[in-house]
Amino acid sequence: MNWELLVFVLLYLLGTLAIGAWAGTRVKNTEDFAVAGHSLPLYMVITTSFATWFGAETVMGIPAKFVEGGLNSVIEDPFGASMCLVLVGLFFATRLYRMKLLTIGDFYRKRFGTPVEILCSVMIIISYLGWVAAQITALGLVFTILSGGAIEHATGMIIGTVLVLVYVMMGGMLAVAWTDFIQMIVLVIGLSYIAWYASGLVGGADKVFAYASDKDWFKILPPPTLKDWAFFIAAAITMMLGSIPQQDVFQRVMSAKDERSAKLGAVIGGLCYLAFAFVPMFIVVAALIQMPEHSKELLESDPQRVLPKMILDHMPLFAQILFFGALVSAIKSCSSATLLAPSTSFVENILRHIYPHLRDKQLLLAMRITIFVFTSLVLTYAILTEGTPIYELVSNAYQVTLAGSFVPLTAGLYWRRATTQGAIFSIILGVLSWAVVTFCNSIPIAAIKGLDEIVPAQLVALGFAIFGMVFGSLGPQWIKNVCHINLNYLGIIPVEVQPTAHSHQHSH
Repeated sequence: MNWELLVFVLLYLLGTLAIGAWAGTRVKNTEDFAVAGHSLPLYMVITTSFATWFGAETVMGIPAKFVEGGLNSVIEDPFGASMCLVLVGLFFATRLYRMKLLTIGDFYRKRFGTPVEILCSVMIIISYLGWVAAQITALGLVFTILSGGAIEHATGMIIGTVLVLVYVMMGGMLAVAWTDFIQMIVLVIGLSYIAWYASGLVGGADKVFAYASDKDWFKILPPPTLKDWAFFIAAAITMMLGSIPQQDVFQRVMSAKDERSAKLGAVIGGLCYLAFAFVPMFIVVAALIQMPEHSKELLESDPQRVLPKMILDHMPLFAQILFFGALVSAIKSCSSATLLAPSTSFVENILRHIYPHLRDKQLLLAMRITIFVFTSLVLTYAILTEGTPIYELVSNAYQVTLAGSFVPLTAGLYWRRATTQGAIFSIILGVLSWAVVTFCNSIPIAAIKGLDEIVPAQLVALGFAIFGMVFGSLGPQWIKNVCHINLNYLGIIPVEVQPTAHSHQHSH
């Protein structure tokens, strides 16, 4: 058991509680708690946007997928995830910021009404189960590794979750922003040092690149077939588009002090994430060179352990402290915001309709209680799905928001003719088509068995969602026009009913 490291990690986690307690003294209302009072400067918007995605899957999940299938297998994250932030900054941040909203659900209510607000909010909240579960799973793995197995995975999940939960409940988005700022500094310094040290162990960075090149891991495009390209595009857009209507992304943009910081913070944060996500991949390739026998065994059983194994067996205590400090920073920065986001959405966009007369202080208390309840649910889900790869937990999280929430958001901002009926049609058709393809093997209809292996569910869902929006918005007018033309063709010309003499006289 590595007691020094374990004690360091626990002290580090406890230190963030002090930040949460300090931030809690500055939280006066729900706006402070949910969007940091619209007060964050550009550099903090960049770090907190960068921290949006830099979590357990970036340090452990992405490298594991990379050594299994190269860049082609990680198109969803980091490529899709980083481009999500860039697209948010370029096309969504300014328009949403001007509306001064508290949650992304508020947009759906203002543009399409309460039913759409509730439907989209429910989908957004559900999508966070997999994402937060991935972070909790990684926290448990850290404690298990550092304790040499003395702390069971489930116990490690509980310890880590409680420590993150407390500071989020105290300080909200303000605590998240400040801890993100500090944790991203630790993360960048720590992983940069590890990458430098790892390259020295194997004889230089050129050896690492040459090894990856020999394995053909730099190949990114799929084979030239329609099916392969369909699944490739589907993987790319899952996080690229499906993460745009997410509350945690929205909170980071809305927390900025002005429009410029909101826009630039998201774009720069996304590009920084794309660049730095390659560092853990580099380190894992170096690990495969340094310890080929152990790596082969771990790749077959649990690829997520390759990186921690190399750090513990081949690096000095200082490097180990930096790595696990960076890893815990990544996990905490990601999990803290993703605990806050769905809880804020539930209170603002669902609970408000059940109890419309709640005062601001009561709403603030409700947000904190909801965070506790949601965290308990996610912890249970994480324990029940133990053994599911971290990358898979994350990638599955955003398909439902791509299917149901992305099209109403984009059409609502950019298409004036989008209607409430169109939004409802879009949500229903998008989610239903996604569910049919995803669960086709569980549905007792022979014609759709194996459909998920032929076409990607999220691409089908996006197509149906777009059709639903267009048909639902334009359909009624189109049907009215067609009926009018047919009546004219039949010689039945509808005319306005003129007032009779009797009614005319009566009106006088």
